[in-house]
Amino acid sequence: MSTFVLGQLVAAGIIWGMTQYGSARSVEEQHAAVPQGEADAGAQGPLGADAFAQLAVDLHDAVGVEETVDAVVQFALQAEACSYAGVVLTARGDREIGAVTDPVVARIYQEQIDSGEGPLLTALTEGVPVHVPDVAAETRWPAWTARLAEYGIGSVLHVPMWAGGQLIGVLALFNATPNAFDADDEAIAHILARHASVAVASARDGETMIAAVDARKLVGQAMGILMERFDLDDAKAFEILKRYSQDTNTKLRDVAQQLIDTRKLPS
Repeated sequence: MSTFVLGQLVAAGIIWGMTQYGSARSVEEQHAAVPQGEADAGAQGPLGADAFAQLAVDLHDAVGVEETVDAVVQFALQAEACSYAGVVLTARGDREIGAVTDPVVARIYQEQIDSGEGPLLTALTEGVPVHVPDVAAETRWPAWTARLAEYGIGSVLHVPMWAGGQLIGVLALFNATPNAFDADDEAIAHILARHASVAVASARDGETMIAAVDARKLVGQAMGILMERFDLDDAKAFEILKRYSQDTNTKLRDVAQQLIDTRKLPS
């Protein structure tokens, strides 16, 4: 892997950071995270600046978390020495397969989640990168090692994704060949994971805002039904919805949705 690729990814990350934050401080922080020698590298490599600029555009324009992580794993196939790539996301203790470039990655992920062991779980629980240069020689997870041999995987790299001091997922790279990932590949994976983390966090915030707006609309419609049917003011209508939500241990938006759908409150 040429260090030119690493330097171009840093440049693209800085550009994308500017589109996300619009502040010189964000740019400086991202650039400071990369060793100067790597950031300044300039030999010709397999990818040009256009590919990295396109990643910046894709992450900025992605609608929702699903599109965001899909852009990340697809880019990893271009920038990294990997046969497959994937992202697992975590929120409030739940683990979700966010995106994979091949169904075999989803199987590898799910088997680790179900068994509770493997490098993915180590990366998720300890928040540390896990590099398995030679799967056949790995002894920490015998069942996992055997399964990956069946899938034809020779080396694996897991990189945690952090945002706002919280672990939000793990980016993983897989190659059929042992010892496929060199120091540049690892450095690029860390940079990509950092930018992916910010993009995912931003997408989640956007989805939360949309959900909140939708919930307010539902509650407003439900209040309108109660106000018309029982000649109530808005404060009283909201109090009724809130009380039913508390008494039935049901989310307020779900109470509102049921009233809209059935014209009845939950019993």
